[in-house]
Amino acid sequence: MQPTPPAPGRRENMGQSAPRYEARAKVTGKPLYATDTPVAAPAYAVFVTSGIAKGRITKIDSAAARAVPGVIEIFTHENAPKRTALKHFAKGGYVSDSALPLGGPEILHDGQVVAMVVADSFEAAREAAYRIQIAYKAAKPSATFGSAGAETIALATASPRYKDKKAGDFDTGWSKAPVKIDAEYATPTQHHNPIELFSTTAVWNGDEVTIYEPTQFVYSTKYCVAEGLGIDPAKVRVINPFVGGAFGSKGMTQRTALVAGAARAVGRPVKLVVTRDQGFTVATYRAETRHHVRLGAARDGKLVAYGHEGWEVTSRYDDYSVSGTESSTEIYACPNIWTRVSKVKVDRNTPGFMRSPPEVPYMYALESAIDELAAALKMDPIELRRINDTMKSPVNGAPYTSRSLMKCFDEAAASFGWSKRDPAPMAMREGDWQVGYGCASAVYPTYMMAATARIRLGSDGKALVQVAAHDVGTGAYTAMQQIAAERLRLPLAAITVEMGDSSLPPGPVAGGSMTTASAGSAIHFACEKIAKRFGGAMPEGKALAAAFARLGVASVEDYAEYSPPGGGPEAVKALYKGQMGGAQGDPNEIKPLMFAMGANFVEVRVHRLTREIRVPRMTGAFAGGRIVNPRTARSQYLGGMIWGMSSALLEFTEIDEKRARYVNDNIADYLVSVNADIPKVDIIMVPEVDTKVNPLGVKGIGELANVGMPAAIANAVYHATGKRIRDLPITLDKLI
Repeated sequence: MQPTPPAPGRRENMGQSAPRYEARAKVTGKPLYATDTPVAAPAYAVFVTSGIAKGRITKIDSAAARAVPGVIEIFTHENAPKRTALKHFAKGGYVSDSALPLGGPEILHDGQVVAMVVADSFEAAREAAYRIQIAYKAAKPSATFGSAGAETIALATASPRYKDKKAGDFDTGWSKAPVKIDAEYATPTQHHNPIELFSTTAVWNGDEVTIYEPTQFVYSTKYCVAEGLGIDPAKVRVINPFVGGAFGSKGMTQRTALVAGAARAVGRPVKLVVTRDQGFTVATYRAETRHHVRLGAARDGKLVAYGHEGWEVTSRYDDYSVSGTESSTEIYACPNIWTRVSKVKVDRNTPGFMRSPPEVPYMYALESAIDELAAALKMDPIELRRINDTMKSPVNGAPYTSRSLMKCFDEAAASFGWSKRDPAPMAMREGDWQVGYGCASAVYPTYMMAATARIRLGSDGKALVQVAAHDVGTGAYTAMQQIAAERLRLPLAAITVEMGDSSLPPGPVAGGSMTTASAGSAIHFACEKIAKRFGGAMPEGKALAAAFARLGVASVEDYAEYSPPGGGPEAVKALYKGQMGGAQGDPNEIKPLMFAMGANFVEVRVHRLTREIRVPRMTGAFAGGRIVNPRTARSQYLGGMIWGMSSALLEFTEIDEKRARYVNDNIADYLVSVNADIPKVDIIMVPEVDTKVNPLGVKGIGELANVGMPAAIANAVYHATGKRIRDLPITLDKLI
């Protein structure tokens, strides 16, 4: 891969391209991750998971397993550590899957934890796990859409806070529209597969327990363990300095309390590392979706009707949903809008957040339909989007705080060479390769959550920044260091950042692309407090030492809180209880729209004989408010675009519909893109200033760049071949 660096001269509202805070530690092999943390005399745990998707355990024979030398204990539902089942976060609880591991003999989904072996070594635990014999009384499971027994429930009737978004009179607008697109789209189940496996290490010291776990929210994990084991949260500490990839999968889990309970029962630290295939069922995933999109337009391209009905798979026992019409209905001007989202309950584990959870499937459907409408109108797809650009919500009239969508399209189109595109399908060829160009909008809301921070500044000109936020590979340590250094007028090397520890002031969940905006705002306020001690302006160099001398102290320390609009003090209180202290307020209040936006462009080539698909180049232009570090931002954009390509052409979790089991539950058969798949990626950062979103003017960018890629690729495939593939992934068999 030879990605093009950011174009020169694009420094407006952008910070320093500083190297990563942890770069030296990573390349020298310093143990950074939770699993690598050494503990004294650990025992090792291995899960045994169910061989059926629905039914009941009738017998467990562990005699042969217990005979393996080194086995300490084998836990099943018959002797599991006592725990309280926690509620799903959608019902105000702490976990992303409410099924209690080893909670009883009932089997709720394939791959459910049915036993846990604890032994002196990993090898002994694994050998014993293989020897456990479990008998089941199986029942016929429901696997997916159309399965017998699957239950469809309208989300508006099941979730009191959710309302389907509507505007005007869709039926009338649709009936009168002279140009119409009426199409159905589908996206598959996908799994995160972070390189760092799911793991938990629990160490007791008297009645206090320390947890080392790759989690995206240490404060929530702290309360998960406390509530699950019925102990004081003050007795629980969770440590997680860096996360080796997560993408939404390392959230709130009941596995942690099980391991902690086992460690207490055996009187030794216990370390569990979940295997790759088990990660498909003991963690969450992106659920498959179905969409019915109707777009009606006047002959000049102006939208007059937009209908979007979505269906999302979820588990039988939880109510997780993404409801992506929350975003898709806000993107284009349209007077008549109708939406409905339904859950389809089946016998699978609960899905959950995965990078851009609502936007990836719902914007894929909308942006594909927009391209179909452009073709029907014989209009350039960019111009169709320009005609329907808007600075206010088509649903309730709320204004955008800023919106740079068409700036992104213009810059990306110029760099990509869109003007060279022959608009006729199948018109562009190079030898045996059919060439297609496609584009799509990328959008992501600016989420923020309550956060706190503490800063200690010494007379030696060195500062310590503390916040229990997380770095999931995005460069959060670096961003926090830069924010503090800029406001304290110190060199980067003078700033030490501590994160990922529940003993620190609580920070936000590492999700929703909200860390920089939220934790960074708390750091900003803490720096302001420190500056006030020096008269409002920070002294530099020797002047700082002199200022400390006048104060008569060797150091100063300040703590600050940030609450997003509508959050208030209650959001901070919720944060201290391990809950997502985001903006609440009156659900009927009209709030400004805050979105990062971008444009994805792609060239695809489809071989006329073999139908294999290649992606020789991609271009993305993105506007995300203040960019704290262009180097790490570019990395996020780059990774997002590559993931979006992978999502469009390669990634899907295959399901045995008869048994409701995942088939390709490994990274040999679950395909992802590699360097050779994408020779050239261009990233353009479009300058944008937004003073209304938060004190830093920062928008979330980590989940932006992958949103438009699936539709851009589908649109390019149509341009190359004349065939519309509406069911992802786009594989060569669908082009034959």
